[in-house]
Amino acid sequence: MKKKNAWLYNIAFVVIVGGIVIFLWNAPPETTARVPKDEIHQRFFPMKKKEAEKHCEKCHNPEGDVPLPEGHPPKYRCLFCHKR
Repeated sequence: MKKKNAWLYNIAFVVIVGGIVIFLWNAPPETTARVPKDEIHQRFFPMKKKEAEKHCEKCHNPEGDVPLPEGHPPKYRCLFCHKR
């Protein structure tokens, strides 16, 4: 009986892992824009995320150079979505 159980566990494992791989393979593509690698943003790349996020709102605000679009998520976690 132990050999039969081992086969069942192996088959169940392969089916579960296969399902997870198929699920992840069909995930939608990433749509969030990356932080540009330009002169303006270059100084923020060596910083830790939380330190760099303190500087985002200086330019990315309703009155700033680059206003955020309507319905944009909270501004205090920029690098949670926008990857460097």
